[in-house]
Amino acid sequence: MRTIVLILEYDGTDFAGWQLQPNGRSVQEVVEQALAKLLGEAVRVHAAGRTDAGVHAHAMPVHFVTHRDLPLSAFRNGLNRLLPPDVAVHEAYVMPADFHARFMARQKWYRYTIERRSGRSPLSRRRAWQVRGALDLAAMREAAALLIGEHDFAAFRTSGCAAQTTVRRLDSCELREEGTLLHIDVRGSGFLRNMVRMLVGTLVQVGRAQRPVADIERLLAREVGVRSGLTAPAHGLCLMAVNYPEPFEESV
Repeated sequence: MRTIVLILEYDGTDFAGWQLQPNGRSVQEVVEQALAKLLGEAVRVHAAGRTDAGVHAHAMPVHFVTHRDLPLSAFRNGLNRLLPPDVAVHEAYVMPADFHARFMARQKWYRYTIERRSGRSPLSRRRAWQVRGALDLAAMREAAALLIGEHDFAAFRTSGCAAQTTVRRLDSCELREEGTLLHIDVRGSGFLRNMVRMLVGTLVQVGRAQRPVADIERLLAREVGVRSGLTAPAHGLCLMAVNYPEPFEESV
């Protein structure tokens, strides 16, 4: 038996999310179908996280166990011939038998991209949320700094979130300009369902002067009557990287 890790990139636009869905195309479904053709056996693929419908991934680690002793190049080159155009394998690794892509992850990096151009931008429409009007970036950075550390992020999750605890550690929340694009890079130990999108929506409200910076502290304190901002659209969010205690080895 071999434990194989794949690093996937995918455009989430036409997917119902990572996880298998009864009535929707999922990333997990197309990856498992391609692996079944390559290996001649059914395997279950486990991802580092479960991206929602429309969310993208630049480097999503996934793992599976197989009896087949194929060279690592087959898992990259062979799978890329079988996968649809909106999913690709960048790298493949052999890992110890006890490795788990989700449970062993130590930090995840998500990037949310905002397009600040006043007119329509066809090139960024699938990867960025268009926000018209000026944003106060100084106020947004001040609000973002209040999110750093270990907090109860209960105010920043959707009602369908099944997490047993809402305490999470946020290592950084940085705003970076790239022309008309604004990238919000969030790194942390883990995230609640829609947490990053709700954080971004709240920061945008701060940037529009629709709520004060101090609301961040009130939200983290779960102050009665204070609610988080709008949930930013899914298509602006991308999983950039996942870090583990030890670096991957034996790649191709």
